[in-house]
Amino acid sequence: MQSNPDDITRLTAQALSSAIHARTLSCREVMQATLARIHRFNPGYNALIHLAADEDLLAQADARDAQLARGESMGWLHGLPHAIKNTAHVLGFPSDFGCPLLQGVMPQHDQIIAERIKAAGAIIIGKTNIPELGLGSHTFNKIHGTTRNAWDPSVSAGGSSGGAAVALAHRLLPVADGSDFMGSLRNPAGWNNVFGLRPSQGRVPRWPRAEFWLHQLAIEGPMARNVHDLAQLLATQSGADPRDPMALSAGYAVPERWPEASSLKGLRIGWLGSLNGHLALETGVLDVCEQALSRMTAVGAVVEPLSSGWGFEPEAVWEAWLVWRRALTAQNVHGLIKLPRARELLEAKTLWEYDQAEGLLYTEFERASEVRSTFYNAMLRLLSRFDVLALPVTQVWPFPVEQAWPTQIAGRTMDTYHRWMECTIYATMAGLPAISVPAGFDASDRWPMGLQLVGQPQGDAALLQVAAAYETTIADLLDRRPPEPS
Repeated sequence: MQSNPDDITRLTAQALSSAIHARTLSCREVMQATLARIHRFNPGYNALIHLAADEDLLAQADARDAQLARGESMGWLHGLPHAIKNTAHVLGFPSDFGCPLLQGVMPQHDQIIAERIKAAGAIIIGKTNIPELGLGSHTFNKIHGTTRNAWDPSVSAGGSSGGAAVALAHRLLPVADGSDFMGSLRNPAGWNNVFGLRPSQGRVPRWPRAEFWLHQLAIEGPMARNVHDLAQLLATQSGADPRDPMALSAGYAVPERWPEASSLKGLRIGWLGSLNGHLALETGVLDVCEQALSRMTAVGAVVEPLSSGWGFEPEAVWEAWLVWRRALTAQNVHGLIKLPRARELLEAKTLWEYDQAEGLLYTEFERASEVRSTFYNAMLRLLSRFDVLALPVTQVWPFPVEQAWPTQIAGRTMDTYHRWMECTIYATMAGLPAISVPAGFDASDRWPMGLQLVGQPQGDAALLQVAAAYETTIADLLDRRPPEPS
C-alpha cells in the first residue's frame, strides 16, 4: 500500500486501475488521496463544483472495495473518482450549466456519458466548472465564479471544459470528460498542458437533448494527461445508443500496443499555420507549434506548410459558421429568454448569440449549409494529400482572468467574443476528429500552448496513434508539473 497521497494521485488512470484491481491500493486510499488534493488545490483554482460530501464518497469507495473482495469488478474505472462536466446531466447533482436562471435545477436522467462512466465503476464526486451554458473559451459564470489556469492562476484556464483541464493538470482527477463546440476540449487542454480529443461527429452518443438532427456541432469526448488514458475513456464513451439516432454504430477499441516515435516516419502533415495571415495570432504561438512539428520531423515525419491552395475561402467558412452557431445556440437559449429577469441575468455573449439569430431566415441557413458542404469536400481533398492537418489550438496565450475575452490580437480587432478561437472551427464544421497535444511554453516559460492535429473522416483511431507516437517525443513537457499553492 502507498502511504503518500501525492504518490497515489501522480499515477495514471491506467496505473490506478491496475493497482486497485491487484489490491495493492484500495479504493478508499485513492479517494482519500484525491480528496486531500482537492481540499488543498480547488479553493485557489475553482476547477470542481457541486462536490459531494467526503463521508458519502468514502462510503462509496468502501462499497467498491467490498465488491473487489467478492471478486466483482464493474470495469476499468472501478473506484476511480470522476467529475462530470457541468454541461451534462448526472443524477444527484444540479444541472445549472453555470446559468443563474437554472440554479437548483435537478436532472431526471443521466447523460449517456455519465451512465457509461458510472457503469465502468467510477465514483462521481461532483462536476467540473464551465462558462455560462458552455459559451466561450474562458471559464467563468455568475454562480460558481472563475476557474484559474493550473500553470498561472492570474490567467484564463480556457473553456468551456476549463474546470476539467485544470482538475487534470493538478491531478484532482485521473481522467476527465468534456464537450466541444468551438474548441472546448482542445483550447483548455492546450493551455493546461494535457490532451483533449474532439472525436468524430457521432462517435459519442448524446442524450438527453431536445433535438437530434441538426445539433451535431457540439460533441462530447475525453481529456487526459496521456494518450492511453484518453483512448481508454473514449472507448468507454463511444458506441451506438438507440436514443441517439445520429450516433455512429462503431465504437472505439483501445489497441493492445501503442506505437513508438519511429512510426511517425513518412507521416504527411499539412501545416495550415495562420492560413496565410487570415488568423490573427499573438507573437510566439506559431513558433511553439512549429517547434512541436519539428519533434515529428526529427523522427521522419514530412511537414508541408500550406500558405494557399486549401480549396476553401476562410472568411466564407467563418460567415457560415456564425449562422450555424447562432441558430443552434439560440435554440438552447429560447427556453430561458422568457423567464423573469432573463435579460438581466444572462451574460452579454449569451444574449448576443440569441439576438443575432432573431430574424434568421431558412434561406440563410440553407446557404450556410451549402458553404459547409463545399468546405467539407475541400477538407477531403486536403486529407487525400495528407494524413493529418495541423493548426494552433488557439490564437492567443492565456489572458488575464478579469478579461472576458480578447478584443484585439496583434493590433487586429476581434469582431465577436469568439473570433480568437476561429482556428478550431475547421474540424467542427467538417465533423472531423481533432486532438490538442502539448506543444510547449511561451517565452516566459509560464504558459502552455497546444498543437491541434485534425484527422481523417472517422479516423479517431489513426489520429490517436499519431498522438501516441508524438507523445514519446515530449517527455520533457509531460514531466513538468504546474506550480503548487504555497
